[in-house]
Amino acid sequence: MKHQVCIKKRNKSNHLISAVSLLCIMLFSCINFGQELDSSEDLGVFHFEEEVIDYGSIAQNDNGVRTFKFTNRGRAPIVISKVKTTCGCTVPTYPKKAILPGESGTIDIKYATNRVGTFSKSITVISNADNGQKKLRIKGNVIAKPKASVN
Repeated sequence: MKHQVCIKKRNKSNHLISAVSLLCIMLFSCINFGQELDSSEDLGVFHFEEEVIDYGSIAQNDNGVRTFKFTNRGRAPIVISKVKTTCGCTVPTYPKKAILPGESGTIDIKYATNRVGTFSKSITVISNADNGQKKLRIKGNVIAKPKASVN
Protein backbone atom coordinates (compact mmCIF):
# COMPACT_ATOMS: atom_id res chain seq x y z
CA MET A 1 0.00 0.00 0.00
CA LYS A 2 2.77 2.35 0.93
CA HIS A 3 4.47 1.55 -2.35
CA GLN A 4 1.35 2.49 -4.39
CA VAL A 5 1.05 5.87 -2.64
CA CYS A 6 4.70 6.60 -3.43
CA ILE A 7 4.15 5.76 -7.13
CA LYS A 8 1.03 8.00 -7.30
CA LYS A 9 2.99 10.90 -5.79
CA ARG A 10 5.82 10.35 -8.27
CA ASN A 11 3.34 10.32 -11.22
CA LYS A 12 1.82 13.60 -10.01
CA SER A 13 5.33 15.10 -9.78
CA ASN A 14 6.17 13.94 -13.30
CA HIS A 15 2.95 15.47 -14.66
CA LEU A 16 3.69 18.75 -12.90
CA ILE A 17 7.25 18.83 -14.28
CA SER A 18 5.95 18.05 -17.79
CA ALA A 19 3.32 20.80 -17.58
CA VAL A 20 5.85 23.38 -16.37
CA SER A 21 8.33 22.35 -19.08
CA LEU A 22 5.66 22.65 -21.78
CA LEU A 23 4.64 26.07 -20.47
CA CYS A 24 8.28 27.28 -20.55
CA ILE A 25 8.78 26.00 -24.10
CA MET A 26 5.62 27.77 -25.28
CA LEU A 27 6.62 31.01 -23.55
CA PHE A 28 10.13 31.05 -25.06
CA SER A 29 8.76 30.15 -28.50
CA CYS A 30 6.37 33.10 -28.39
CA ILE A 31 9.16 35.48 -27.31
CA ASN A 32 11.47 34.20 -30.06
CA PHE A 33 8.73 34.45 -32.70
CA GLY A 34 8.00 38.03 -31.66
CA GLN A 35 11.68 38.95 -32.02
CA GLU A 36 11.80 37.45 -35.51
CA LEU A 37 8.83 39.57 -36.60
CA ASP A 38 10.44 42.74 -35.25
CA SER A 39 13.75 42.06 -37.00
CA SER A 40 12.04 41.57 -40.38
CA GLU A 41 10.92 45.21 -40.27
CA ASP A 42 14.58 46.23 -40.59
CA LEU A 43 15.07 44.66 -44.02
CA GLY A 44 15.04 46.02 -47.51
CA VAL A 45 11.93 45.24 -49.54
CA PHE A 46 11.97 45.02 -53.34
CA HIS A 47 9.02 46.47 -55.22
CA PHE A 48 9.30 45.87 -58.99
CA GLU A 49 7.14 47.84 -61.42
CA GLU A 50 6.91 44.62 -63.49
CA GLU A 51 8.01 41.08 -62.71
CA VAL A 52 7.47 39.83 -66.26
CA ILE A 53 8.58 41.71 -69.36
CA ASP A 54 6.94 40.62 -72.60
CA TYR A 55 9.01 41.52 -75.66
CA GLY A 56 6.08 40.62 -77.87
CA SER A 57 7.22 39.90 -81.43
CA ILE A 58 10.70 41.25 -82.10
CA ALA A 59 12.76 41.08 -85.30
CA GLN A 60 15.86 38.92 -85.40
CA ASN A 61 19.01 40.81 -84.33
CA ASP A 62 17.01 43.80 -82.95
CA ASN A 63 17.91 45.42 -79.64
CA GLY A 64 17.25 42.80 -76.95
CA VAL A 65 17.78 45.06 -73.90
CA ARG A 66 14.89 45.52 -71.49
CA THR A 67 14.85 47.09 -68.01
CA PHE A 68 13.29 45.96 -64.75
CA LYS A 69 12.70 49.02 -62.51
CA PHE A 70 12.46 48.63 -58.73
CA THR A 71 12.21 50.63 -55.51
CA ASN A 72 13.44 49.70 -52.03
CA ARG A 73 10.32 50.04 -49.87
CA GLY A 74 11.99 48.62 -46.78
CA ARG A 75 13.85 50.16 -43.85
CA ALA A 76 17.36 48.94 -44.70
CA PRO A 77 19.63 49.12 -47.74
CA ILE A 78 19.39 46.36 -50.34
CA VAL A 79 22.60 44.91 -51.73
CA ILE A 80 22.24 42.70 -54.81
CA SER A 81 24.91 40.02 -54.58
CA LYS A 82 24.14 38.21 -57.83
CA VAL A 83 21.66 38.01 -60.70
CA LYS A 84 21.38 34.51 -62.20
CA THR A 85 19.84 33.67 -65.55
CA THR A 86 18.75 30.35 -67.03
CA CYS A 87 21.19 30.48 -69.96
CA GLY A 88 24.00 32.47 -71.55
CA CYS A 89 21.60 34.05 -74.03
CA THR A 90 20.33 36.32 -71.25
CA VAL A 91 22.89 38.75 -69.78
CA PRO A 92 22.05 40.88 -66.71
CA THR A 93 23.51 44.25 -65.64
CA TYR A 94 22.65 45.32 -62.09
CA PRO A 95 23.70 47.94 -59.50
CA LYS A 96 26.73 47.01 -57.40
CA LYS A 97 26.14 49.68 -54.74
CA ALA A 98 23.54 49.51 -51.98
CA ILE A 99 20.04 50.75 -52.77
CA LEU A 100 18.95 52.83 -49.77
CA PRO A 101 15.37 52.84 -48.46
CA GLY A 102 13.18 54.90 -50.77
CA GLU A 103 15.70 54.80 -53.63
CA SER A 104 15.11 53.20 -57.01
CA GLY A 105 17.31 51.13 -59.28
CA THR A 106 17.26 49.12 -62.47
CA ILE A 107 18.31 45.71 -63.70
CA ASP A 108 18.98 45.56 -67.44
CA ILE A 109 18.53 42.25 -69.24
CA LYS A 110 19.94 41.69 -72.72
CA TYR A 111 18.43 38.79 -74.62
CA ALA A 112 20.32 37.46 -77.66
CA THR A 113 17.81 38.15 -80.43
CA ASN A 114 19.86 36.24 -83.00
CA ARG A 115 17.92 33.12 -81.93
CA VAL A 116 14.65 32.75 -83.83
CA GLY A 117 11.50 31.49 -82.07
CA THR A 118 9.60 31.91 -78.83
CA PHE A 119 11.45 32.25 -75.56
CA SER A 120 10.74 32.41 -71.85
CA LYS A 121 13.67 32.95 -69.49
CA SER A 122 13.87 33.20 -65.70
CA ILE A 123 16.04 35.68 -63.85
CA THR A 124 16.81 35.25 -60.13
CA VAL A 125 17.90 38.30 -58.14
CA ILE A 126 19.87 37.27 -55.04
CA SER A 127 20.11 39.93 -52.33
CA ASN A 128 19.79 40.71 -48.64
CA ALA A 129 16.17 41.88 -49.15
CA ASP A 130 13.27 40.40 -47.19
CA ASN A 131 12.74 37.42 -49.50
CA GLY A 132 16.41 36.79 -50.40
CA GLN A 133 15.65 35.57 -53.92
CA LYS A 134 13.32 37.36 -56.32
CA LYS A 135 12.19 35.66 -59.55
CA LEU A 136 11.69 37.76 -62.67
CA ARG A 137 10.89 36.62 -66.21
CA ILE A 138 11.21 37.71 -69.82
CA LYS A 139 9.32 36.23 -72.74
CA GLY A 140 8.68 36.91 -76.39
CA ASN A 141 9.01 35.73 -79.96
CA VAL A 142 11.95 36.48 -82.25
CA ILE A 143 10.86 36.57 -85.88
CA ALA A 144 13.37 35.81 -88.63
CA LYS A 145 14.24 38.73 -90.89
CA PRO A 146 13.31 38.04 -94.50
CA LYS A 147 16.30 37.19 -96.64
CA ALA A 148 17.16 39.75 -99.29
CA SER A 149 16.36 38.46 -102.75
CA VAL A 150 19.15 38.43 -105.32
CA ASN A 151 18.09 39.45 -108.84
